[in-house]
Amino acid sequence: MKREKLSGLYKWLLIISGAALVLVLFTPIWRIDLVAPQYPEGLAMFIYANKLGGNVEIINGLNHYIGMKTLHTEDFIEFTVLPYIISIYAVLFIIAGLIGSRKFMRVLLVLFILFGVVAMVDFWKWEYDYGHNLDPSAPIIVPGMAYQPPLIGFKQLLNFGAWSFPDVGGWIFIGVGVLLLLLVIADWRKNKKKPKVTSAAIGLMALALFSLSGCKAGPEPIRFGKDACDYCKMTISDKRFGAELVTKKHKVYKFDDTHCLFGFQADGTVPQGDVAEIYLTDFDEPHALLNVKELVLLKADFIRGPMGGNIAAFKNNERAAHVDENKKGEVLLWQEHLAE
Repeated sequence: MKREKLSGLYKWLLIISGAALVLVLFTPIWRIDLVAPQYPEGLAMFIYANKLGGNVEIINGLNHYIGMKTLHTEDFIEFTVLPYIISIYAVLFIIAGLIGSRKFMRVLLVLFILFGVVAMVDFWKWEYDYGHNLDPSAPIIVPGMAYQPPLIGFKQLLNFGAWSFPDVGGWIFIGVGVLLLLLVIADWRKNKKKPKVTSAAIGLMALALFSLSGCKAGPEPIRFGKDACDYCKMTISDKRFGAELVTKKHKVYKFDDTHCLFGFQADGTVPQGDVAEIYLTDFDEPHALLNVKELVLLKADFIRGPMGGNIAAFKNNERAAHVDENKKGEVLLWQEHLAE
């Protein structure tokens, strides 16, 4: 006979999830970062449940020049209703844990997913409105240009790199949703007489979700002919070259070739201690990005990068030797190469 009530572990995890949602009321849910040569330290706007925070006034001053509307907390009805919605969900999670109803937990999952979808659609519409409905009398007008920030991830807006990611409150919200989904799946498997998910396993999953540990940084594909070099600002066009620097905060900086990469590092825009990984484009396989720790470099005068870097990256010595048939170049590992 199927169980109608949840076990004690499920109940406690639901109650803890409800308490975690209360924290969302006091922490930033989302953040948008802007980085440009004139602002090497970056500008940040934080979106809370009830307000905007961060460098809002500076961003408003910049937006004026391109015709974007200024941002004010009182202009958004979402900041009035969102704290109540989050509070209601926190109460629903706690009630679900107290009564221990399997059906209530499943209904809560559906409602939670629907709210997440509606919230992201609303956020996208807000970004679209601010990025497209521009003042025609603005001091700077670029025909056909829109300034809609990315929903999530990175986007180049003129000379600004824009990053959009969940912040602490957002990750808590996502973690609670994923945990609820895992609880529903685990409970369903138990009642379908599938292999059981042990209490210890569920506990470990919950601990992992609430740890809020950062994800490992990784490369982002270079859009040749579209992406601009973060050092010289020219369009990255040669598919045999290209470089990326990824910070520990998951920001990605793209370059024409190693010449611009080394120049960027020498400027100190990103402190060496904040660099997570560096990648170079595979000379033999355009578009493929290789971690500098796993490649070899061929430095030769006959290798002409778009900015005169004279360096090509390869997976191994054999591929480098094949290109350097006349032995006029020098094959090095990344650690052996000193930036010019």
